[in-house]
Amino acid sequence: MKLILTAPVAKLGVPGDIVEVKDGYGRNYLLPQNYAIKWTRGAEAQIKDITRAREAKEIKSKEDAEQIRSQLEHLVVQVTVQAGESGRLFGAVTPSDIALAVKKAGGPALDKRAIEINKPIKTIGKHTVGVKLHDAIKGHVTVETVPAA
Repeated sequence: MKLILTAPVAKLGVPGDIVEVKDGYGRNYLLPQNYAIKWTRGAEAQIKDITRAREAKEIKSKEDAEQIRSQLEHLVVQVTVQAGESGRLFGAVTPSDIALAVKKAGGPALDKRAIEINKPIKTIGKHTVGVKLHDAIKGHVTVETVPAA
């Protein structure tokens, strides 16, 4: 089945890519989740619109990514969480929480899908989280989890 991706899909591609997948994967997952549309000759204009929108959203160059990385390296972000007496969290800190906290701390607006948490954050304290800024550039931000009063 030939499809056009409308959202990024891990290990498959980015919006605007034309991919060939098995019928079941396309019919049961990609199409119902609105991650893709069926490929047709008339869809070529849609591909151009999708790629143009993706390019507008992406960080334009390596220089911009380097600048954002330097901003993130010096930023300590606090996330207020519900925690027990032992310091364990009720749940975990999500990429959405981190993206919101970075924006509140005066940092750049980050896409939650670009935030990479290797090990779930489930304790009070400082943690380092990776942020994919560009294909070749990855930054790190320090996240400090603070218990809610």
